[in-house]
Amino acid sequence: MTSFAFTQVDVFTDTPLQGNPLAVVHGADALSDAQMQAFARWTNLSETTFLLAPRSPEADYRVRIFTPGGELPFAGHPTLGSCHAWLERGGSPRVSGRVVQECGVGLVNIRLDGRRAAFAAPPLRIQAVDEATLAPVLAALGLSRDRVRRAAWLDNGPNWLSLLLADADTVLALEPDHAALKNLAKVGVVGPHARGADADVEVRAFAASIGVPEDPVTGSLNAGLAQWLIPDGTLPARYVAAQGTRMARSGRVQIERDGDTVWVGGHSVSCIRGELHL
Repeated sequence: MTSFAFTQVDVFTDTPLQGNPLAVVHGADALSDAQMQAFARWTNLSETTFLLAPRSPEADYRVRIFTPGGELPFAGHPTLGSCHAWLERGGSPRVSGRVVQECGVGLVNIRLDGRRAAFAAPPLRIQAVDEATLAPVLAALGLSRDRVRRAAWLDNGPNWLSLLLADADTVLALEPDHAALKNLAKVGVVGPHARGADADVEVRAFAASIGVPEDPVTGSLNAGLAQWLIPDGTLPARYVAAQGTRMARSGRVQIERDGDTVWVGGHSVSCIRGELHL
């Protein structure tokens, strides 16, 4: 039996239990793929990460990201949570104020700003959604077509069938049929809040196909939505997204477009520190 340092982090919040939890296993190079998958399935969190020695000379560390149902090349809250845990355990970036993460999509830059971090959104592939694909998804969401303003496939590692809805109230009212969605797609929805709310948009993410019926706060989806909706002015260059409301969470994602780069940021807080024995 081998021992590994372990941290459980709450991401996209500075208040414990209000964001998206992430399990982080440090120094995990000795673990096999099967052990990583088994542990991720056991934690039953939306993602579990394993920190490894980097292969790229430019990277500070390498990370592998597992859901209960499989491995992901990239995900947002595991990126910020893993960075937080790595720094807390004594990680020292090669460049002050910047961490470089190596993962399945390559190198991801993370900038540090006090207690908050933000990752540079990876390249996004946008594709149209045909009506034949969209119709059963809307049926599974219990959503009428006239409440959908735009739809697209957004692929930045995870591939999200993404919907811009009429407003935040429509987003919050959804009662998805997760069993039906499991065989269709990972679905992300976003809708604007009324002026004066403490967030600009409300986001929800449904990913039953990878064992996560609803994800509390989703960095990859928020990154894709920003890259999709900022360029044409649908969303401003800087805004705050709320996510997790229907799950009694209060996740907040800070979005900022700087030139051609979209930065996706938030706070992280450690809730559990200890050892894992496998």
